[in-house]
Amino acid sequence: MVNKPRAEAQRGGTAQRQQWMRVLACAGQQLAAYSDALRQDEHRFIRPAEIGMVMVRGRMGASGGPFNLGEMTVTRCVVQLADGRHGHSYVAGRSKQHAELAALADAHLQGERQAHWLAHLIGPLQREQATRRAAKEAESAATKVDFVTLVRGEDA
Repeated sequence: MVNKPRAEAQRGGTAQRQQWMRVLACAGQQLAAYSDALRQDEHRFIRPAEIGMVMVRGRMGASGGPFNLGEMTVTRCVVQLADGRHGHSYVAGRSKQHAELAALADAHLQGERQAHWLAHLIGPLQREQATRRAAKEAESAATKVDFVTLVRGEDA
């Protein structure tokens, strides 16, 4: 029988890891500013950053049958820190540096200094991404056109 509190804690940990992996995958060149801090601990590459392709699948109207949309370039990397923790990353595009730094960050975030990394790496990246997203949404909203249908008297 599965221990219920432990299973719920694992799900919570999984959700938290999914969130930081999303932030790291979207960080791009922002991660370069943290390169020295992420590389300070001894590490080795289990799978050095390598570029490949994945098939992207889609659905019509988000509920229709799946179809192959096309191929996308991704870069993946797996690292192991000296204490045995593994970090994984898959990032869109061809940036080996981005994949390596995201994998290192993932490994660090799984350790005893998780709170430090969440506060000093994920938090600032998340705020910067939210600011960029809000600016983009504001720019798009400025071009929004509201169409108003007027009803003529004889049509009413």
